[in-house]
Amino acid sequence: MLDISALLEEIKQRPYTDLSICTPHTGYLEFGAFNEGDKVKDASGEFKEIPGSKLAIITRENNPRFIYATQKGIIQKLHKQYDKNFVEAGVEIGILRHFLSKTEVIHILLQKALFLFSAPERAKYYFAPEIDKKIKISGSRSITVTDGMELFIVSRMKREVPLTYHGPEGIIYEVYFKHNQNIDANMPLIGICPPDQLQNIEDVISRVNHEWKEQ
Repeated sequence: MLDISALLEEIKQRPYTDLSICTPHTGYLEFGAFNEGDKVKDASGEFKEIPGSKLAIITRENNPRFIYATQKGIIQKLHKQYDKNFVEAGVEIGILRHFLSKTEVIHILLQKALFLFSAPERAKYYFAPEIDKKIKISGSRSITVTDGMELFIVSRMKREVPLTYHGPEGIIYEVYFKHNQNIDANMPLIGICPPDQLQNIEDVISRVNHEWKEQ
């Protein structure tokens, strides 16, 4: 059985992720006004239509393109040797340290604690009609699944076929897909919580919501 409390303590020891900032294509690179240790913003707006902080600009064939921060955080490292020089595509020009939010911590914990049932192929997925009806009335956590249960409809290339669940018995604790959304192969569809883990998971999530300090 996974010790989810120990996992939370492990995350607390390193409450961030270091993200590599790379060039999207070849071109002449110029860094923006930011330096190591500066805070940057991510995209904002209802539809994330406002880009994040401008970290650099890369120009190819007289076409300039901004390199924006994709997450908020602190610039940990900038490779200044590339400033005002031609660079290849995919070159790391810096490192951004992003501090985890409550939502991200809970997501990490659940990805480890739950049994993830994944998509076997790229397609659109729907719950079987009877399951879908119960979820709309009472929510996904009202559904207990068992191995061999016909749980999904797979829709691809104008064909629809049933998909059987294979895994441990438990409740559908998380749903990772949306209606009419294409899901790539091996991406999780649902997260199943074993009955003996439910209380532990609820307790740790409560701790995160009350104790986690976002930076």
